Amino acid sequence: MERRTITVLIALAALLVMGSQCMYSVHQTQKAIVLQLGEPVGGVVLPGLHFKLPFIQNVVYFDARILDYDARSAEALTSDKKAIVLDNYARWRITDPLTFYRTVRTIPGAQARLDDTVYSQLRVFVGRNTLTEVVSSKRAEIMGAVTARTSELLREYGMEIIDVRIKRTDLPTENQRAIFGRMRAERERQAKQYRSEGQEESTKIRSTADRERTVLMAEATRKSEILRGEGDADAARIFSEALSQSPEFYDFQRSLDAYRKVFRDNTRIILTPSDPFLKQFQGR
Repeated sequence: MERRTITVLIALAALLVMGSQCMYSVHQTQKAIVLQLGEPVGGVVLPGLHFKLPFIQNVVYFDARILDYDARSAEALTSDKKAIVLDNYARWRITDPLTFYRTVRTIPGAQARLDDTVYSQLRVFVGRNTLTEVVSSKRAEIMGAVTARTSELLREYGMEIIDVRIKRTDLPTENQRAIFGRMRAERERQAKQYRSEGQEESTKIRSTADRERTVLMAEATRKSEILRGEGDADAARIFSEALSQSPEFYDFQRSLDAYRKVFRDNTRIILTPSDPFLKQFQGR
């Protein structure tokens, strides 16, 4: 009884092993091919449950989705002899797994072929346009042409290129230094020009202001001298008229002013009664 049970268990294990070797499944995001002793047999296997010969056949799976490949940066030369560094990426997919396996076999092999083809076509189409056209006006047109040509060339490898795009366009390090040097020299030249023009304008404004100030001061001095002369003339005329009308009163007024200035703050002065200064105190 025990021997029979062991035999049944061994048979069941053998059946399970044979079943696992005979059956395989392909996910809906994949395609597959069957290899018999290293050579493809049959066609492309679509998603689902499938059978194969055990031990002598094995299955190779391929991703059926759109894949991304970020290429390394590389230099290219434009039609106006300007060197630029292109940083690009590509979106692609495997259309024929059987052809793909026979030509490039693996994803890394496909990426190497993709890198060479995309870069060579970028160099071709970039070389037909100027730097300005590559950067701005014809960039989309160039990308469309590169995508179409690359997809055509890689069709024989069972691959389809969906899109090729330039992420960034840079100048080589040497060119960047030279351009930055020219830009800096140009900015310094403009700064010196603006500074000299500002100094020239400042000198003009300052000289104009000094000239106007001198003119205004001279005019003000002239008018003040005229007014002072007219005032002195009026004062002399008024004094003359007052003196001619009453010389005695004018003399008396002047004497009072003199007394006011002399006899102040307890001032002491010794004079004789007959001194002319005290003539207004003398009896007449």
